[in-house]
Amino acid sequence: MTEQEFWQLVSRQSPDESQESLAERLRNALSAMDSDALKAFDKLFGQQMRRAYTWPLWGAAYVITGCDTDYGFAEFRCFLISLGQEWFERVIVTPDALAGLPGWPTVDGYAYPFVEDYDLIAGQLYEDRTQEELPFVPSGSVNPAGKKFSSRPKDLKANYPELCRLFPF
Repeated sequence: MTEQEFWQLVSRQSPDESQESLAERLRNALSAMDSDALKAFDKLFGQQMRRAYTWPLWGAAYVITGCDTDYGFAEFRCFLISLGQEWFERVIVTPDALAGLPGWPTVDGYAYPFVEDYDLIAGQLYEDRTQEELPFVPSGSVNPAGKKFSSRPKDLKANYPELCRLFPF
């Protein structure tokens, strides 16, 4: 599996596409693949999850939603991957660039930048097919990379000015 094929599979059709539609589309595409392709896909997904395991990105998630758990941050990173390669690469470098996203999935009228279990779909299909688990590779190291963000409003506004304007606290 090439990176281009990976990004075609995981990318949303629109920024506000529901997580249910997104997951169903990925599950259908992956179901047609053989076990080796599922392994390759899972490896690429894990690599992108690890790349996004940074404090600056967690700070962006915190500004947008108050995200303060590893599980929530994993779902946020799945959301970032689902935005596609162009947005993912931009946000990895400049998390505040998320403020330019043309649309957001919402729940109860609030931005919901999370995709639950998106990173598990290939593994579930592989296990259903082979009765074996894919090798476990953590989606991040012990701690996120970079300097931990400060949750002080003054610091958040300085580091994420555009996101703070879009998502005032």
